[in-house]
Amino acid sequence: MLRYTEDHEWINLEGDTATVGISPHAIEQLGDIVFVELPEAGNTVARGDAVAVFESVKAASDIYSPASGEITEVNETMLDDLSSITPDRATESWLFKIKIEDSSELDELMDEDAYKSMIA
Repeated sequence: MLRYTEDHEWINLEGDTATVGISPHAIEQLGDIVFVELPEAGNTVARGDAVAVFESVKAASDIYSPASGEITEVNETMLDDLSSITPDRATESWLFKIKIEDSSELDELMDEDAYKSMIA
């Protein structure tokens, strides 16, 4: 179940664990990424908490958790080559995985059609 936030994060729930990243649109708007700060595995976060930071040549942007839960894994390999974070590779450039406390939180998020309408 893929969902989007108004802040351009995506979340894909599989079982009770979800993968989180930022949308191709957000990556395109940021431009060249020069620094990424990821959360730590083991941290417990609430929906809406700032959990990561992306800095580009244009701006710095906080990344918010689309759901409450425990961060179980972070994508450290993306830090090895920030130039690989492109709109075309947005799903491969996932940020973290989170064990969801309450999957009903995702019901308030947008599906892909609603997200595309929002950014149009």
